[in-house]
Amino acid sequence: MVNPVVLVTGAASGIGEATVRLYAERGHRVVAVDVDEEGLAKLAVLDGVATLAGDVSTEETNEGAVRLALERFGRLDAAVLNAGIGGAGPLESAGAIERFDRLFAVNVRGVALGIRAAVPALRAVGGGAIVATSSVSGLRGDPGTWGYNATKAAVINLVRGAAIDYAAEQIRINAIAPGGTVTAMTGSQVADPRFSRAITSKIPLQRWAVAREQAEVIWFLTSPAASYVTGVTLPVDGGLTANGGILAPPPARNS
Repeated sequence: MVNPVVLVTGAASGIGEATVRLYAERGHRVVAVDVDEEGLAKLAVLDGVATLAGDVSTEETNEGAVRLALERFGRLDAAVLNAGIGGAGPLESAGAIERFDRLFAVNVRGVALGIRAAVPALRAVGGGAIVATSSVSGLRGDPGTWGYNATKAAVINLVRGAAIDYAAEQIRINAIAPGGTVTAMTGSQVADPRFSRAITSKIPLQRWAVAREQAEVIWFLTSPAASYVTGVTLPVDGGLTANGGILAPPPARNS
């Protein structure tokens, strides 16, 4: 039996780490990529996990990750292009455009380079799946995060276009749009009771997601169960985008 091989970027923490651990638990071989070498060291001890430290905004890292998968495991069946950063600050603030350029390099260029690098290896095994991490912030705007909003919206249309381009080769390309999820990026928000309540009050499920819940949806999209799904962005947001926003959803019964 051939163990499927998956490449995961942004692997050292949050959704990426949860994804690496889930795939490893289920018998996949995994190439885990991140700039955080300390975080990668926690994953390197897992059976069947190879790690690569690098910046996904560069061709070198993306090509090196695919090369590592082929050299170490002999194939590539799926790629999870999860690496992302936040920030930018007020549009008129000093350095805002420079920070936006970096956001775009990681969040959008990193996905484009990841698809470009993975496709030949997927083609070689007769097809496969790619999942990119967008955000509900790419579906709607949020105050103070114009730069992040723009990059995550770009990922959605990048996925749509690439999915059409590669569908005939049986390479499926989709995205997830996580809502509020407990990660290193949101840790301070989750820890602030007032802010956390303001967020969860807008979510019909009345809570933050955990990273494993996002990983499970990524798993589905790369699995045979999603064999006829391509070009979609799937919100994983506890119902947030289903709510019109004019009225708050009903509170939890025990509140």
